[in-house]
Amino acid sequence: MVITTGDLRKGVVVNMDDQLYQVTDWEHIKVGRGSAQVRLKLRDLRAGHTVEKTFQAGSKFDDVRVERHVMQYLYADGDLHYFMNTESYEQQPLEKDKVGEALNYLAENAEADILFAGDEVIGVELPASVALKVTISDPGLKGDTASGATKPATLETGLTVNVPLFVGPGDILKIDTRTGQYLERSEAAP
Repeated sequence: MVITTGDLRKGVVVNMDDQLYQVTDWEHIKVGRGSAQVRLKLRDLRAGHTVEKTFQAGSKFDDVRVERHVMQYLYADGDLHYFMNTESYEQQPLEKDKVGEALNYLAENAEADILFAGDEVIGVELPASVALKVTISDPGLKGDTASGATKPATLETGLTVNVPLFVGPGDILKIDTRTGQYLERSEAAP
C-alpha cells in the first residue's frame, strides 16, 4: 500500500530503498513561497541507527504492514534473548540489538509485543509501564525527609533509577518504560 507524507505519524513503518524505517518524529515545514516540506526522523529497523530526511509534501512511500505478537521473555544466552509466543508456545531468539533498550525493562516471564514485518522481527514494544523488583538500594538517612529527596536504586534487570527515600530492597516498583522514571510503589508482582 502506498501512503503520502500526510499519512505519516510517529510509529509508522515505511519501506524506502528496500530498507525498513520507523518514523520516530516528524515536522511539517512551510517555507515562504516554496512548497511545504516534511522533515522526518527515521530509525533504520535493521541497522538500528537514526537518520533525518526531508521530503516534499505529498511524497509517496511504501507502507509496511506490521504485526504484533504478544510474547513472553524467557531468558538470555549470550547475545541471544529468547521469547515465547503465548499462543503457539513457539520460541523466537532475538539478537541483543533487536531487543535494544527494552532489555532494561524485561524481567524473566514479562510480556512484550514483538513486531514483525512479514517473517522478519523488527523490534520489541513494551507497555507504558512495568513492575520491577528493587535488588540494591541504600537505606535512607534518618531525618533526611526533604521534599522530593531521592536515591539511586538498582532493579532486577540492572537498570538504575532514582527513587524516594522510603524505597528499599525487595520493593516492587512501577517504572515508566518511555522515560525510565519511577512512577509508584506497586503491590503486584511483576
